[in-house]
Amino acid sequence: METPIQNKEIIFLLADDHSIVRQGMEIIISDIVPEAQVYQTSSLNQVLEMIKSKGIEMVIIDAHFPDGNSLHILPEMRKINPDIKILVFTGLEEELHGLKFVKAGANGYLSKLSEEEEVREAITAFIEKGEYFSERLRNLMVQFVHNPNLISPLTSLTKREMEIAELYADGYGNLEISNALNIKQNTVSTIKKNIFEKLKIENMVELIELVKTHHKL
Repeated sequence: METPIQNKEIIFLLADDHSIVRQGMEIIISDIVPEAQVYQTSSLNQVLEMIKSKGIEMVIIDAHFPDGNSLHILPEMRKINPDIKILVFTGLEEELHGLKFVKAGANGYLSKLSEEEEVREAITAFIEKGEYFSERLRNLMVQFVHNPNLISPLTSLTKREMEIAELYADGYGNLEISNALNIKQNTVSTIKKNIFEKLKIENMVELIELVKTHHKL
């Protein structure tokens, strides 16, 4: 059990559309910083306003909300408070998404798949140091210096493959894509197969998620 950080009044915002996640995180924060003041929201649209009105110093935020993707507002959060500390707490795979959020302004990235002890250690580190990066993400950050393409798996796609991936993400089927691009349906199917292999995905849901997250900003 971590030793509570005494006499430290930190103003937190927990932003997640699942109340059980917010409640669990508030318990952990209260254990670590008994004097903490914790606000909650389930809406991405409320985040910026709460940072302005409540003097938020630390934010623990999910990646996806019903009303959008938090990636887009990280720079806005920093404009309101350049010293704000942001931890992204999400179910999205760290290797695919972590670097992107760090580049957008996050001070840390923590998987919801982590064990409770790791979550507690991560939150403690985040509060004490203002950042938390797993060893895996630190390694990716070092690799990113030498290979900027690491930030998005979509950079492996050709221009035509990206064009077709976007059309799939917009809800078009093989016949519609074939007609729109004036190419044969079996050509579309072949390119789709290539896209799936390059991105190491197995279904259209995964493709749509990747395009939404990495490309449609």
